Amino acid sequence: MVTKNNVRKLLGFVYSMNLVVLLGVAAVAEREVKVGAVLDVGVGMVGKMGLNSIRMCIHDFYVSNPHYKTRLQLILRDSQRNVVTAAAQALDLIKNEQVEAVIGPVTTTEAMFVINLGDKAHVPIVTFSATSPSLSSLHTPYFFQIAQKDSTQVEAITAIIQAFRWKEVVPIYVNNSYGEGLIPWLTNSLQKAYIRVPYLSAIDFSATDDAIEKELYNLMTMQTRVFVVHMTPFLGSRLFAIAKTIGMMDQGYVWIVTDGMANFFNSLDSSVMDSMEGVLGVRPYIPRTKQFLDFRARWKRQFLRDNPTLVDINLNAFGIWAYDATTALAMAVEKLDSTLSGFTNVSKNSSNVTDLENFGVSRNGEKLREALSNVRFKGVGGDFKLVGGGELQASAFEIVNVIGNGEKNIGFWMPEKGLIRSMDSKTATTAHSSSKENLGRIIWPGDSYSIPKGWQIPTNGKKLMIGVPVKDSGYSEFVRIIHDPITNSTKVTGFCIDVFNAVVEALPYALSFDLIPFENSNGEMAGTYDDLVNQVYYGKSDGVVGDTTITANRSNYVDFTLPYTESGVTMVVPIRDSRKKNAWAFLKPLTWDLWVTTFCSFVFIGFVVWVLEHRINNHFRGPPSYQIGTSLWFSFSTMVFSHRERVASNCGRFVVIVWVFVVQILVQSYTASLTSLLTVEQLRPVITDVHQLLKNRLNVGYLDGSFVREILKDLGFQESQLKIYRSAEECNDLFTKGTANGGIDAAFDEVPYVTHLLQIYCSKYTMIEPRFKTGGFGFVFPKGSPLVADISRAILNVTQGAKMKTIENAWLNGSSCPGSNAQISSASLGLESFWGLFLVIGVSCALALMFFLATFLYQYRHILSSHQPSTSIWTRIGTLLSIFNEKDLSSHTFKKSAKQDASVASSPAHHHGIGSAEASPSTHCPSSPYSYTESNFSFYGDQVMFSPDRHGDGTHQGHETQDREMRVVHDDTQEVATTNSNNTNSQAT
Repeated sequence: MVTKNNVRKLLGFVYSMNLVVLLGVAAVAEREVKVGAVLDVGVGMVGKMGLNSIRMCIHDFYVSNPHYKTRLQLILRDSQRNVVTAAAQALDLIKNEQVEAVIGPVTTTEAMFVINLGDKAHVPIVTFSATSPSLSSLHTPYFFQIAQKDSTQVEAITAIIQAFRWKEVVPIYVNNSYGEGLIPWLTNSLQKAYIRVPYLSAIDFSATDDAIEKELYNLMTMQTRVFVVHMTPFLGSRLFAIAKTIGMMDQGYVWIVTDGMANFFNSLDSSVMDSMEGVLGVRPYIPRTKQFLDFRARWKRQFLRDNPTLVDINLNAFGIWAYDATTALAMAVEKLDSTLSGFTNVSKNSSNVTDLENFGVSRNGEKLREALSNVRFKGVGGDFKLVGGGELQASAFEIVNVIGNGEKNIGFWMPEKGLIRSMDSKTATTAHSSSKENLGRIIWPGDSYSIPKGWQIPTNGKKLMIGVPVKDSGYSEFVRIIHDPITNSTKVTGFCIDVFNAVVEALPYALSFDLIPFENSNGEMAGTYDDLVNQVYYGKSDGVVGDTTITANRSNYVDFTLPYTESGVTMVVPIRDSRKKNAWAFLKPLTWDLWVTTFCSFVFIGFVVWVLEHRINNHFRGPPSYQIGTSLWFSFSTMVFSHRERVASNCGRFVVIVWVFVVQILVQSYTASLTSLLTVEQLRPVITDVHQLLKNRLNVGYLDGSFVREILKDLGFQESQLKIYRSAEECNDLFTKGTANGGIDAAFDEVPYVTHLLQIYCSKYTMIEPRFKTGGFGFVFPKGSPLVADISRAILNVTQGAKMKTIENAWLNGSSCPGSNAQISSASLGLESFWGLFLVIGVSCALALMFFLATFLYQYRHILSSHQPSTSIWTRIGTLLSIFNEKDLSSHTFKKSAKQDASVASSPAHHHGIGSAEASPSTHCPSSPYSYTESNFSFYGDQVMFSPDRHGDGTHQGHETQDREMRVVHDDTQEVATTNSNNTNSQAT
């Protein structure tokens, strides 16, 4: 019988069964996946921080993703900061708990062994704090380094050092796999930027304070003041505390720490931060998103609940990477096949939990590895992506400056942009930058805002040991070493030493040094200049000061400053005076083509002036020989400006003015060239070419110990031709002997030595080509020495000022031989220097002749335009030439003469028979050509007949030729009568 009570019992039973079924279904849906964690949770900050982040991530992830069918089951093991314990715990998790993955361990040394276990069991090892790049060398596909490798920050550190132009850096690192893993990457990056690493300072993790202090004192004895510290926070804190105590946190020092310490700036004790004031830190940049700020606040509350005694611990990059690594693992686990679980090939015979030979292989290992490699999401630390199979992609780095008990951001570094001031994309530059202008204001150690120069002379009393060459007998003006046997002291002076002292005084800081002669027990130089330079290369000397030449070979081993003397190797030869041996030296100022052109110009000018003056000037008339002599006399007399013939025509005056200007330039140029030529002749070298020495197998000399020997051998000189000298006096003696007597005919030496030789023997030798390029004299320092740049700048200040001239006058006495180092060259002047002048006078003469010819033809144009067909052109030209040979009585010169004759004729003396023999107008002198007309000419055959009266008035005068002969005789006789009043009138008839 069915009752209400039975119905209630039935409904209750059905409800209970449904609840059991639902709970069973839910239990099946949420499959737990074992994940191990090997962390230092006892005293380690990273372990505690990571565990807090992992637990928060598991809770947050499944709250946000309730539909996921898997749940991570965390199995924790404490590594106790011990490598063996960490390995044993990881082995226990893999073999006995059969975890699908292991998170941790914390340190690089612990991870080394655990990674191999994971690779053998196909269990992914996920670390969020082991950052050494050496872990990547294991090449296992089951290792996931979800943290920024230390090698990614070396470019940022190098950029900072480049920005402030520091040239030397000393890395200080912990002497274990964590510290050593960064050093190859750091030194390689610095060397690419030409930054020297003179020393590597390794400090044991368990080093005592005394050991750390001893190493720091060792660093104080070096010049380098820039240090890069790569240590754990525990060891680094002790290091900076001791550095502050011994004075290494004072002004002038530079400290840069890697992310191993920079990540914990917000968790270090205030006393530690106070000892680190002025330190720069580089750490991965975590974007300050809303997700990050919210997580940081919740993380702090949760951490204080779990660790109420650790109030100073704050979230950093390691906690964020632990959170994102757990998120990635939870997402990858969801993709596993639920039908596969556990391990295969597990031995059940062994009871030893640490038996390395008897644990199996995870069935889900391969799929979990692949799924984890492909996970992508936006995590708390930014975009999460694994590259290279299992490494977290590189991100930007933040640069911070420790100030007081806190820190201040001064900039960022991005792989594609370099140093930038802000991460704002609108203000960030698109070009890669390493400029300090992109960094904020920095407080350096010693509470200073002045940028340290990066190096410093040690303050422990050690002086620089500077080697100087020993000049045995010659050229002691450059370096002179004086030994005092009484006081047993050595004094070094000379031109090079005074220059170095002046340079040191110009430095902005004091430089303490001792000059050590490079000599043996006998007081002689203990080798060559190359041997002296090698002392710096091998570290036996801190530098070299002296007459040391900058060469390419030496610069491979040491660094040189800028040169402080003139550079080059040149040849010096004897000179001779050849003026007395050449009787035709006066012809040498001008070349033969210029002599010939000048002579032809004189003749041409005489002809031009004669053409322009012949019809109107009595000075250019008379017998042909007289006219030629007068024209040439007039032309050549202009050379000494003694011409006395009067020039009547304007065209003639124009030509003469231009010609006198040209002659003046020619004469003055000749005088100057002759003076110069006679002077140069005094310096004419006996040998003018290197090939002449080689061809005649003449001997050459070089300074003992000089690199010039190699140059001479490269030129082709035999060993027997090379002679050594040690002083200017010895060089002069070799020149006096000559090759025939075992001497030399030429010497090769550096310009400063040659200049000094010429100052002593200025009248005997000269410096000629060729000149071989060298770097000049420079100071020597070790490779990468920071002194090179400062001393080079000081050399510029000294050499460009008056101080250098004072030093030269004190030691080298200046040059007492004017022109002794002038280059020998030809003093002859060629036509190419004066063709412009000849062009001017040629154009002037052409214009004058053209104007004269045009005027003449215009006056007698009726002759050329005659209509008589029987008259040839040559007959007309002959007529014009005859007219040209006659006087132009219409000229003002003859009109003036006629007036004078008229006044003389009217005088009483003339009536008494004393007067001029010049024909009067009533004589047979023909009339002016301007009075001739075409009617006065008649043509008979090929002859031209002349008739004074076309109307037949008077008697017939015969042929024109006879009349013209009479006129010519009359004109010539009249000319003679004008110049000689003693002739009779019968000469004119």
